[in-house]
Amino acid sequence: MQDISPNQNEEPELTLREQLDSYLHYWPWFVATVFVMLLGAYVYLRYTVPSYKVSATILIKDEKSDALSELAAFQDLGIGMGFSGSELDNELEILGSKTLTAKVVDELNLVVSYYKEGNLRDGEVFENRPFDVKVIPNALKNGTPPEFLYITPTSTTSFTIKIDGQAKKTQNFGEPLAFDWGTIIVSPNLAVLNDFKEDNELRVTIKNREDVVSSLRKSITATQVSKNSTVIALELVSAAPDKAEAILNELIKQYNEDAINDRNMVSRNTANFIQSRLEIITGELDSVETGKVEFKESNHLTDIAAEGQLFLENASEFNKRQLEVETQIALVNTMQEYINNGNPEDLLPANLGVEKEGFAGEVQQYNQLVLERNKLLQSSTAKNPMVVGLETQISGMRGNIKQSLANVKNGLQIQRGRLNQQGAKIGSKISAIPEKEKQFRSISRQQEIKETLYLYLLQKREETAISLAVTTPKAKVVDSAYSGLTPVSPKRQIIFLAALILGLLIPFLVIYIKQLLDNKIRNRVDVERLGGNISIVGEIPKLGKKDTGLIQVNDHSVLAESFRILRANIQYMILKKTERKKRGKVILVTSTVKGEGKTFVSANLAITFANSGSKVILVGADIRNPQIQRYIDGEFSNKGVVEYLIYPDTDIHSYIQESKLQKNLWLMVSGTIPPNPAELWMQDRAGKLFEELSEEFDYVVVDTAPAMLVTDTLLINQYADLTIYTLRAGYTEKRLISFPLENQKTGKLKNIAFVLNNVSLTNFGYGNKYGYTYSREEKSMWQRLWNK
Repeated sequence: MQDISPNQNEEPELTLREQLDSYLHYWPWFVATVFVMLLGAYVYLRYTVPSYKVSATILIKDEKSDALSELAAFQDLGIGMGFSGSELDNELEILGSKTLTAKVVDELNLVVSYYKEGNLRDGEVFENRPFDVKVIPNALKNGTPPEFLYITPTSTTSFTIKIDGQAKKTQNFGEPLAFDWGTIIVSPNLAVLNDFKEDNELRVTIKNREDVVSSLRKSITATQVSKNSTVIALELVSAAPDKAEAILNELIKQYNEDAINDRNMVSRNTANFIQSRLEIITGELDSVETGKVEFKESNHLTDIAAEGQLFLENASEFNKRQLEVETQIALVNTMQEYINNGNPEDLLPANLGVEKEGFAGEVQQYNQLVLERNKLLQSSTAKNPMVVGLETQISGMRGNIKQSLANVKNGLQIQRGRLNQQGAKIGSKISAIPEKEKQFRSISRQQEIKETLYLYLLQKREETAISLAVTTPKAKVVDSAYSGLTPVSPKRQIIFLAALILGLLIPFLVIYIKQLLDNKIRNRVDVERLGGNISIVGEIPKLGKKDTGLIQVNDHSVLAESFRILRANIQYMILKKTERKKRGKVILVTSTVKGEGKTFVSANLAITFANSGSKVILVGADIRNPQIQRYIDGEFSNKGVVEYLIYPDTDIHSYIQESKLQKNLWLMVSGTIPPNPAELWMQDRAGKLFEELSEEFDYVVVDTAPAMLVTDTLLINQYADLTIYTLRAGYTEKRLISFPLENQKTGKLKNIAFVLNNVSLTNFGYGNKYGYTYSREEKSMWQRLWNK
C-alpha cells in the first residue's frame, strides 16, 4: 500500500455559491423545521397563561421642606421630624421587608388562590370570586393541605366540596370544616354569587404562608425613578392583573400605616409620661392646698399679706427668681428619674422645658436613633453591624444626656444656694413678722410651685395630642396600581422570531456538522473540485433493491443510459489520445481500494460495448481476489489469466470463453489464485497477453486489482490505452483521490479518466437540476427529505 502525499489532502475551498447550493439542496428540511418550530411556538402561546406588568408610583415626602410638610405650623412644638433624602435606600428596603409583605399576605388572604379551569388553560379568579376561603392553621401543624380543593356553590347558603378525588360533600357557608392540617371557613360573596349560574366550580389551592411571603418579596420590585428624586416605582408581574393591583395598593397602605406608627411612637411615649406626671402633681397640689386651708383654720387667719405688703413688694423679684429655679430643679429631677428608672429602649420625653442650650436637640437626636434602630430590628437581628453601631451611638448619647442633666442640676443647685443666702438675709429683715406668717408663706410657695408645674404639663399634653392628631401618610400616591393592556410574557413577536431562527438554525447546524464530518465523495462536483485535470467520463446511478446488476438486452433504464454515455465518452477519449487505429483498445478499470465497484463497471462497460456490435472481451486481471465470476451465469471454466502467464506453451484461445447471455462478448477469467501475482505481471508474457487480445478484439476491458493496495495495476498500466478509475459516491474518501493524481503526475498511471459509481439520482450530474431520464429512483419519505 502506497502513501498519500500530505499536500494532496488539502481540499480546495468552496466558493460562496457552492456553499449556498450545499444548503439549498436541503430546502425541504428548512421548510419542515421552520414549520414545526412555528407550530410549537403557536401551541406554546396558545396554552401559556399571559402575564401582565402592574405598576404603581409613590412619592416619599421630605418633611423638612415646608412646601411639602403639612405640619409646618407646629414646628415650634417639635412636631414633624424631618426625613432625609439620603435615607431613601432604607425606605426601599422597608418596602421589600418580610414584615411588610407578611402584612399584605395576611390582609388579602393570599395563601388561598382560586382558579377557573378551562379547556386550554386555567385562569386565576381574584376580585370576582363567588366565595372566600379563610384558613385557620392547626397549632400542632399536623399534615399538609391537599393539592386542590374543588368548591362549587349550589345556592347562596350552601356549596359542595371535593378533596383529592373524594366524593363531593355538601356544606353550608360559614360552617367550619376541620381537617388534620387546619380548619377552613367558606364565606359567600353574595354580590358575585348571583351571577354564577352554571359551571361555577373553582379549584382552590392553599399554600404555605412563608412560601407565599418569600415568593411575593421576590416578585415585587421597588426602584428609584431618578437619582435626584424621592419617587419610587413599584412593579409586579402576574397572570392576574387585578390581584397584582390589589397587592401593590395594599403594600402602599401598609407602608403608610407603619410609617405613621413609627412617627407617633415618640408622641405616644411623651403623652404617657406627661399623664403619669400629671397624676402625681395633682395629688401633691391637692395635699398642699388642703394643708393651707387647715393652717388658716387652726390659726384663725384671714389676710396676713396686708401687714407685710411693703416688704413683699420689695422682695417680689427675688421670689420670682427663686420660683423659676425650683421649677427647673423639679423638671431636672423628674427627667433624671425617668432616665435612670426607665427602659433603655424607650424614647425620651421631648419639649419638657429644661432650659439648657442644645438639650432639646440632644433628646430629639437620641429618639431618632432609637427609632432607626427599631426599624432595622424588624428585618434583621441585633448582631447586624448597623444595629450594633446604632446601639453604640444610643449608649453614648444617653450618657451625654445624663451628664447634661447633672450639669444643669449642679448649676441650678448653686443658683438655689445663692438665692437661699439672699433669702436668709431677707428673713432676718422680716423677723418681726409673726412665726405663723412665715409658715403660711412657705405653704403658699409650695402651692405656687405645684400649680406652675401642673399648668406646664397640661400645656405639653395638648401639644402632644395635636401632634398625634395631625399625622399624615409618609408616602403620597402619585399613581395607584394599574396594569398594561399588553402582556409582558410570553412576547408573541419574540417567541415567533425565536422559533423562526431556531427553525433555520437547527437544520443549518445539522447540515454543517454533517458536512464537516463528511469525508466521502458525494457527487460530480466533489470529483471536479478535487480531481485536478482528470476528466470525468461517466456517472453510474445507484441501484435499487429490485434492480439487476447487469445491463439487459434492449435495456432503457437509467443504468443502461449511463453506460451508453460512458461508452461514448471513452470512444471520444481513445480517438483523441491514442494513435493506434488498427488494433483493439485496452481499457483498464481500477479503483483505489476494494468495494468501489470496479468489477461492476467493468462487466457492464463490456456489455455496453458488445451491444454496439463491437467484439469485446472482459479480462479478470485481479488475480489476487477475483470477482468477475459473480457476473457470469451458468457453468464456466476457471482457467484463465494465471494459467496463461504460468504456462508459456499454451495458446490464448484455450482460456477465452464466449458469453452465453450476451452476443459479441467473450470472457477470460482470472484463474487460479497464484502465490506470486506481482511476479507474474512482470513477465514479458503479460505484454504478449494484451497484444494478442487487442489484435483479436475491438475492446479489451480489463478488471484489475485496487491500485493503492497492490502493485498489479501499476505493472500492467503500460499496456492500457485508457485507465478508467472508479470512485464510489458515499464510500470513497476524499483524501484518497490524491492517489491517482500523484500517480498520474509520476507517470505510474496514464490516460486516467474518472467514473463515479453509486450516485443517487438527486446528486446525478449537477444535482439533477436538468433531469432527463427514462425512469426514476423510488425513495422513502425519509430519503426524499434527506437527499443524500
